[in-house]
This record gives sequence, C-alpha cells and structure tokens, in this order.
Amino acid sequence: QVQLVESGGGLVQAGGSLRLTCAAYGNINIFVAIAWYRQAPGKQRELVATITRGGSTTYADSAKDRFTISRDNIQNTVYLQMNSLRPEDTAVYYCSEYPNLGSWGQGTQVSISS
Repeated sequence: QVQLVESGGGLVQAGGSLRLTCAAYGNINIFVAIAWYRQAPGKQRELVATITRGGSTTYADSAKDRFTISRDNIQNTVYLQMNSLRPEDTAVYYCSEYPNLGSWGQGTQVSISS
C-alpha cells in the first residue's frame, strides 16, 4: 500500500502563495489519478484539483487560474501551487488517490489572513 503524505501548509497573507507537496511512499504511478481536496471549518470536504497518471488536470471553479497541480513521477510527488490566495482558501488540504476510496492522511493546514 502506497502512503501519501501532505506538507507545505502555513500562514500567509491574502494575495500570497504557497506550494503544497504530496509525497508518495512508494510508486505514485500505481494511482490512475491523484487529487487535492480541502476542508474548511464547518464545511464538507471539497475537491480542488486532479491530475492523471498522464498529466491531464482538472480544477474546481474556485481554483481555476490561481492553482496549478503538477506531478513528478520520478520523485513520486504531486504538487499544488497556490497563488493569489484568499481568506476563503483557509482549510486543511489533503491529497489522495482519485476518486478517494475512504482513506485520508493528516492533511496540511493552510491559513490565509486578510
């Protein structure tokens, strides 16, 4: 079983940037697709972006034009570059296989101050 571990969160001001990292302990290519999700306080977890094994991407409307998902198949890593961050982007961010089959990691906290 390949474990996915998130990192890179932090506290930044609105308008700033962060890059989240999803490191696979094992061969990330066993997953057809990897996704970033997020869960804000008091809200349901939502899908942010996906990337397939071949590099095709999709984004939630809230992430389009601001976030970029990418992957490094040699380093077994998926990234989420987040620019022009807004207070409403504050959430715990999770990476998982897509679609998620019920297993979640610890996530990484992203907090955006206004």
